[in-house]
Amino acid sequence: MLTSECPCGSGERYDACCGRLHRGAAEAETAEELMRSRYAAYAVGALDHVFRTWHPRTRPDVIEPDPQLTWTGLTVLGSGADWVEFEAAFDRGGTPGARHERSRFERRRGRWVYVDGETTG
Repeated sequence: MLTSECPCGSGERYDACCGRLHRGAAEAETAEELMRSRYAAYAVGALDHVFRTWHPRTRPDVIEPDPQLTWTGLTVLGSGADWVEFEAAFDRGGTPGARHERSRFERRRGRWVYVDGETTG
């Protein structure tokens, strides 16, 4: 259980923010909340949450961690009812970088799921 600030950038404690979604104690209420929880899941290694929240039509068979990759910050650039545009900063083996993506989400059986995204960078 993490008592530090949530990696999603909300300013809340992890356990009260994305941690509750990772544990399955709550469901994301919006596409942006799901995107933030997925970013935080990558940051803390909760890849089961990433898998569970990926549309079965588009998700890979397996999600493997990258031991050289550390996620270092998230900036949400815009969002709508079913999309979120963001930039996620990372460090890969000592080299900083960023992933810019506009992600698409949909409601499936009453839950938000990630469908796909267009990336630059």
